[in-house]
Amino acid sequence: MTADSPAEPELPRGVALAWGVVVNPQRGPKRELSIERIVEAAVGIADAEGLGAVSMSRVAQSLGYTTMSLYRYITGKDDLVLLMQEAASVLPIPDSGIERDWRTGLTAWVAAVRGAYAEHPWLVDIPVSGAPVTPNALAIVDWFLREARDLPLTDGEKISTLLLLTSYIRATGAQERDIAAAAGSDADGAQQPGAGAFAALAELVTPERFPDLAPVFLGGDYLADGEPDTADDTVFGIERILDGIEYHVARLADGRPTPAPLVPPPSLALPRDRAVREAAKARREAEKALREAQKREREAVKRALEKDREDRRRADERGARDAERAARDAERQAERAGRG
Repeated sequence: MTADSPAEPELPRGVALAWGVVVNPQRGPKRELSIERIVEAAVGIADAEGLGAVSMSRVAQSLGYTTMSLYRYITGKDDLVLLMQEAASVLPIPDSGIERDWRTGLTAWVAAVRGAYAEHPWLVDIPVSGAPVTPNALAIVDWFLREARDLPLTDGEKISTLLLLTSYIRATGAQERDIAAAAGSDADGAQQPGAGAFAALAELVTPERFPDLAPVFLGGDYLADGEPDTADDTVFGIERILDGIEYHVARLADGRPTPAPLVPPPSLALPRDRAVREAAKARREAEKALREAQKREREAVKRALEKDREDRRRADERGARDAERAARDAERQAERAGRG
């Protein structure tokens, strides 16, 4: 290569490790240690304790080696996390000879991706930094495109559909993980909303204040006793996304025009002059004042309820004392009558 020749493209080290194309991988003196063992140990720690528990020193300790021994194989935590993500992205991809309609195929694809998130909940904690570039991740994309092959969409629209589904799976996966973790950390149910919480909130969620929420709330469909069925909620959402794709395909087949984008193009954005900035600032201040007023209202309602409960308690105590005093008076009168 001459001095004027362009440099050959080079993959980042972590990506190159995932592809197995590192030219001269750094090897330590202990041949029994390997990248595969390091990644497997890291995945085990993340599965048990979460991604935050993974560090080069923690993985080295779990394997019985020094931290520097790991750096001879993997140069840093970022590369380790990328390799962990790649290891957790091995899906049961079906044989390419299977014939089925696009909706059945995409449903199977979604189920497999959801399964990976369920098996490795820490995947949702890895920031999305760009398009997939590792072999297992690209195999997932390739599988999706195979199932979407017969959809009358452009390549760009198919990738947009992929992003829509993966974003929804990732978001609901995080929700399911967090709800399960909250339930697991509250074994006695002290923090979970149940009958007690429902009874307390029923006094606050009134038709006057929440005209559309109150019937749902009082009907029992808002706060469920026990763990919420997030899996059913997720499936419902996925089915509606697929319904939307099916509707879009039917609209294309019928020759109906596609609706205009919901977001205006930048050329139609409001001018950012001084008057607009001042109006936006005034709106933010008004929203802040509204939130503060709502907070004061909630506090006032809470104090009123507490006062009402305290007044009822005192009234009950007075009634009990009066009843007890009347009973004693009746006993004394009976005793005097008996002696007379």
